[in-house]
Amino acid sequence: MGDRPAVASDSFPAVYETIELQQRGAATVIRLNRPEALNAWNAALGGELLDAVNRVAADDAVRAVCVTGAGRAFSSGADLRDLASRGRTPEGHIDVHTTLTTVYNPILTGLRTMPKPVLAAINGPAVGIGCSLALACDLLVAAESAYLLLAFARIGLVPDGGAAALVAARAGGGRATAMAMLGRRVPAPEAQRSGLIDEVLPDEKFEAGVWAILDTIAAGPTRSYAGSKRQLNSWLYAGLQEQLELEARLQQEMAASADFAEGVAAFLAGREPEFQGK
Repeated sequence: MGDRPAVASDSFPAVYETIELQQRGAATVIRLNRPEALNAWNAALGGELLDAVNRVAADDAVRAVCVTGAGRAFSSGADLRDLASRGRTPEGHIDVHTTLTTVYNPILTGLRTMPKPVLAAINGPAVGIGCSLALACDLLVAAESAYLLLAFARIGLVPDGGAAALVAARAGGGRATAMAMLGRRVPAPEAQRSGLIDEVLPDEKFEAGVWAILDTIAAGPTRSYAGSKRQLNSWLYAGLQEQLELEARLQQEMAASADFAEGVAAFLAGREPEFQGK
């Protein structure tokens, strides 16, 4: 959503480097703003996004929220070039558990539990934790050229951010298994047919279509929306917190594996990985 007909709001005094908050009437847009990195999540983006989610959740003047990305991507997932900034476990492995439990997971549960509707405007690729972010929203609208992708297995990891559970809730276990293990792109039209995405708009009509939906839900019965969201969370996502905790433990195990080290090295070198199952 490059066209920005609304001005930034004075209601959000925080100055962000990687996130942009934009007020549009009773709605607020949270825009991931690292377009040069396809909105990949580094440490700064994770922390700022968590702060932004908490701010809009607590603001009673905000009746609807939209999450989107600047530039040509929604989000390309975790920034593997930012690994050096992560802490280390006592064994010397990258500490992904702390990042997941203190930053990523609270962002996703914050979106799921805030008492207002959240619209994902998927303007481009939504990959890895970026895919999880989109699926954690209540309504998903995508540009026709966008796609979803869980590429964790390509670097020897497992899905995190609730990705497997969120995909399964919308499209079933078969789709979740295929996305987790095969790591193939799911183009927006295919994602809509399987229930992963609610609506697909032609690229040239995407921004106008998103604004129309956002304005509609911002003017709607917010308490009714919140009640429906509580019902769905109770039925579809009752075990999400436990799933997130399991993911964090499993992901830390994977981060200690030789396959993960090979996967990251191959990615950074631009070559195919040679996994050994270790």
